[in-house]
Amino acid sequence: MQTTARSPASAPSSPLPSSVPPPPPRVALPALRRRDLLLLPAALSLPLAPPAAARGLFRMPPQRLANRYFLVRAGESVYEGQGLLRTNPVAKTSVDNGLSPVGLRQTARAALELQRLGACEDDCWIWPSITQRAYQAAEIIAAANGVNRSRIVPEYSFLDARGLGAFEGKSLDALPEVYASDNISPDMKPPPISDGTPNESVADVFVRVTQLMSILETQYSGETVVIVSPDSDNLSILQAGLIGLDLRRHSSLFFKPGEVRPVDPSSIPEYKQPASTVFKCTNPPSCK
Repeated sequence: MQTTARSPASAPSSPLPSSVPPPPPRVALPALRRRDLLLLPAALSLPLAPPAAARGLFRMPPQRLANRYFLVRAGESVYEGQGLLRTNPVAKTSVDNGLSPVGLRQTARAALELQRLGACEDDCWIWPSITQRAYQAAEIIAAANGVNRSRIVPEYSFLDARGLGAFEGKSLDALPEVYASDNISPDMKPPPISDGTPNESVADVFVRVTQLMSILETQYSGETVVIVSPDSDNLSILQAGLIGLDLRRHSSLFFKPGEVRPVDPSSIPEYKQPASTVFKCTNPPSCK
C-alpha cells in the first residue's frame, strides 16, 4: 500500500502567537544632503554646543601653564670636576658623565630643597635627561621625596646638554666666550668640530625645550613635573622663554650645579592676542 507524501503547501500552518506584534510598516525617508544636515540645527532653532576648550599649539611665553614645574640642574659631573666641557651625546651615558662626589652632595641638597618646597607632597613626575648625572639625580630626588621610580620618565633627546662644538674638551673657563656670542645673536653657533659634537645655537636649544614643554603640557594637566637637566643652558633658555626674556640674555639666568628653581606663574607675562585676532575687517576686501 502506497502512502502519498503530503506536500509542504498542504501542511497546516501554525498560527502566530498573539503576543508577537506585526512588523511595523516601512517608511521611505527622503534623501538628505550633507548641507541639509548642517543647516538642521538652525532650522529647528536649536543652540549649538559650545566649542570645547583646546590648548592649541604651545607657544613661548605660554598663555597659561596646565602644570606646576620645578627646574633642577644635576650636580657636578666627573668631567666638570676635572674642569672639562663634555657635550658630545655619544658620551652622555659614560661613567665620567655621572655625578662626582661633590655632585652627589649637591644633588642630595637639591632633593632636600624640593622636599622643603613641597614639590612632591601630592606625588610628582620626574623628567630627567638620560645623561648619566641627570638620571642619577632623578633617582636621588625620587628616593628623598618618596616618589615611586615608575614616575621617573627618561627624556632621550630634548634635554641633552647643549652641544658646544669646537669647545668640546676645553676648560670650563671657555663658557664666557660662548655666552658672549649668545649675547650678540641667539642664532650664533659655536664653531663646528669633526668628532660629532653638535654646535647648537641658543635658538636650537629653544626649539628643543619648547618641544619638551609642548609634550608635558599635552600629556599632563594639574600635575607637578620636576625637569632635571645635565647643564644650565637647557634650563636658562627654557626659563627665558617662559618669562618672555630676550633669549640673548639667557645666561643671566645661569643655573649652578644642583640648583633648584620653581617656575613662578606670576613671572609669566600676561597673554596678548596677536593682532590678527584683534583686528576685524569691516569692509572686505578693503581693510584699511
